[in-house]
Amino acid sequence: MQEPLKKRTITFFDCQNLFQSAKNAWGYSYPNFEPVKLSLTLLQSHPDWKLTGIHLYSGIHSAQRNPRWNRFWNNKFAFHRSQDSRVTVFTTPLHYNTQIINGVSVDVASEKGVDIRIALDLVRMARLNQYDVAVLFSRDSDFREVALEIRSIAAEKNRWIKIASVFPDTYKRGIDQTDWLPLSRQDYEACIDTNDYR
Repeated sequence: MQEPLKKRTITFFDCQNLFQSAKNAWGYSYPNFEPVKLSLTLLQSHPDWKLTGIHLYSGIHSAQRNPRWNRFWNNKFAFHRSQDSRVTVFTTPLHYNTQIINGVSVDVASEKGVDIRIALDLVRMARLNQYDVAVLFSRDSDFREVALEIRSIAAEKNRWIKIASVFPDTYKRGIDQTDWLPLSRQDYEACIDTNDYR
């Protein structure tokens, strides 16, 4: 299989996972990353990669349960769609489970279906020959199985395909079976979104 000279590259953002990783690594208290800038910054060190798509995925609070975060994510995604025509967005409502914490009944939100949507898009787009490089902004180890499937597709189609994972460089590892692209705090901070979406 021949490596393309110019590699069509799509970035896939697991937005909640990236937020939690940046929060744990550098202490940020809200999702302040700018995905278009992050994508372009990443490609600066790979001049043979051509950015053809930016895919954003997230669960979102309902407007009734949490209007502040519902407004934040909807406004943020609307801005990024208007900012760059390559941006596409997938959202799904968060699910709520009641838990007892310190004797108090609390509704805890969780994502359902986001990881599956990312996985399906990665595999489908590989099969349809829509990218040469898939860059996943996530540390979710479940994507290891997706990386193995993409390698299988590359062999089946006799195509050169790369899948990489981006993660804060304070962590030691990215996703197994992907190329690891550690993200420095300096590069992250150069891509902070200063808009107030509340």
